[in-house]
Amino acid sequence: MEFKGITLVTGAAGFMGSHLVEYLVSKGVRVRATARPRKDTSFFDRLGVEYVGADLTRPETLPPLFEGGVDRVFHMGAICNFSTPYQQLYPTNVQGVERITKLALEAGVRLFVHVSSTDVYGPYRGTPFTEDHPRNPQDDYGRSKKEGEDVVFKRMEEGLPAIIARPCTVYGPRCNDGAGKAFSRPTSITAIPGSGKQRLSNVRAEDVAGAVYHLSLQEGILGEVFNIADDSHPTVEEALVLAAEAFSTKPPKLHIPLWLVKISARLEGWKARRKGIIPDLEYDAVRFLYDDYLVDNSKLKSTGYQFIYPDFRESMMQMKEWYQSGSYEREPSPGKYTGE
Repeated sequence: MEFKGITLVTGAAGFMGSHLVEYLVSKGVRVRATARPRKDTSFFDRLGVEYVGADLTRPETLPPLFEGGVDRVFHMGAICNFSTPYQQLYPTNVQGVERITKLALEAGVRLFVHVSSTDVYGPYRGTPFTEDHPRNPQDDYGRSKKEGEDVVFKRMEEGLPAIIARPCTVYGPRCNDGAGKAFSRPTSITAIPGSGKQRLSNVRAEDVAGAVYHLSLQEGILGEVFNIADDSHPTVEEALVLAAEAFSTKPPKLHIPLWLVKISARLEGWKARRKGIIPDLEYDAVRFLYDDYLVDNSKLKSTGYQFIYPDFRESMMQMKEWYQSGSYEREPSPGKYTGE
């Protein structure tokens, strides 16, 4: 598929959205970026990208996003953490999807790419998650993402040409929110939860950007769902040790029982709420540490996508070079990393 009009990226000031904007610019795409209105648009100005402020919770701000011939939408606008309660997630992660998909359908866009999450699958059931696994989320965030997907499925029935992408744990430069921050910057995690032998699925933000762009160009996949995860499955212990090496912190050696981790996460969550921040280890994230959490990426790879960072270990070595070069302090900050 070819797109000659404007490509709209929602949540463009967020962690994944900002990486997608950079990726699209590198491909010569005409991008319109949007997130909540802000005074500092230097990140987008530097890239030569049009920035239009809008708010998914304020429907009157959204129609201008589709003026001038938008033919493709990447919807990344969402609140992405386990600490925000459902009543605060709903206006953005569900109602926001209803509004933006309605406008996209009315505008006649050629493709709407909805970025969801593998959290919609719920607890691990012993085999890697494939796209046809039942969706049974166990937390507020997963519930909000499932309901957002349901909106998209309904719009598809109404004629919206769309696909859904489900990234697993996303990490990489500029990540300050979500579970992936443990592998993206120095954190306060100084011990290994449980046995540390639980295997994980992760993906770099750059590969989320690369994958959704790649999928947007494919013929014959409208209505389909695609997991996004890299090829490797490090254990929790391996991943935390690699992160410590990358960010020059003391490698964790002490193992803490998961019941104690839950208590600690509850206390840290209470402290974080008082400070208005997201804790490094969120309480609802602990439930994913009791078992493996593996995501099957074979459907995505069958479309011909080649990962930029297929291996977690090699990726973390690159993160180490990035961090030690001082880019961590110099990296532009497009906005708060809540996806908005």
